[in-house]
Amino acid sequence: MKVMITTTISDFRKDIKLYLSRVTENFETLIINRGKNSGVVVISLEEYNSLLSTQHEMSSDRNKARLDSAIEKFKNGDSFSKELTE
Repeated sequence: MKVMITTTISDFRKDIKLYLSRVTENFETLIINRGKNSGVVVISLEEYNSLLSTQHEMSSDRNKARLDSAIEKFKNGDSFSKELTE
């Protein structure tokens, strides 16, 4: 389960190191409220890269079909494993 924390800009300034540690170490999403209908979302670099990768994989119908097929094969036990050589 993803954890999302919220704070104000003032509290963020006071405890910036703590908040950034929570984001990077615990994969929490931080929302910094900046007033009515305004805010900033902070996520870890690893989470950001994961989102970009997912966006790329889902960017075309061909990729979506390939992923759906692979998931279906895995669910049906139609998968295999290989040893990697260095």
